[in-house]
Amino acid sequence: MSTLRILIADDHDVVRQGLRALLETQPGWEICGEAATGRETVEKTRKLKPDIVLLDIIMPELNGLEALRRIRKARPETQVLVLTMHESEDLIGQALKAGARGFMLKSDAGRDLITAIDALSRRKPFFTSKVAQMVLEGYLEGTAPGAAEEAPRSRLSAREREVVQLLAEGRTNKEIAARLEISTKTVETHRSSIMRKLNLHSVGELTRYAIRNKIIEP
Repeated sequence: MSTLRILIADDHDVVRQGLRALLETQPGWEICGEAATGRETVEKTRKLKPDIVLLDIIMPELNGLEALRRIRKARPETQVLVLTMHESEDLIGQALKAGARGFMLKSDAGRDLITAIDALSRRKPFFTSKVAQMVLEGYLEGTAPGAAEEAPRSRLSAREREVVQLLAEGRTNKEIAARLEISTKTVETHRSSIMRKLNLHSVGELTRYAIRNKIIEP
């Protein structure tokens, strides 16, 4: 029987330690790595080739949803389980559209995480009963999960979404340029395009947009 390789991605060290302690008790499961930022998660997924990634949504530098999109593009065979404290029907929908195979609230991890990873290891999706109920109620009420902010968000390119997060985190144009290895002028161009597409007029408005859409934490 082959070893199941798991990558844990969360920006809180205590959370990663707790998840590692829980999962390492399972025979045949190996924690092949940990990541504290979205960018590091994507890089380690490419390098370590895990079977499963446990991914938090709110991550610095590159948020979990954007990291998820890149993971699915770079390594589609890796199964991603979103593990978050945010109880949001819209967020669940966005995660599913980005390619998540499972979605779990951190409050349910102690009870359901082992079962969830086992399901994903067999290429089966997993949702806790609470998450499944939220999705079902959304459809019954006629509001498709993830639709609320999807229209304006979908108009942004992947690079623009990256710049949105870095701006909302308080980075300067120069810092963003260095981080993304592009010119300051290109950052300014992206910034103007973002403001126009989202109909925003200040970094303060952009920051509120990022908080509302769970791109950063308040």
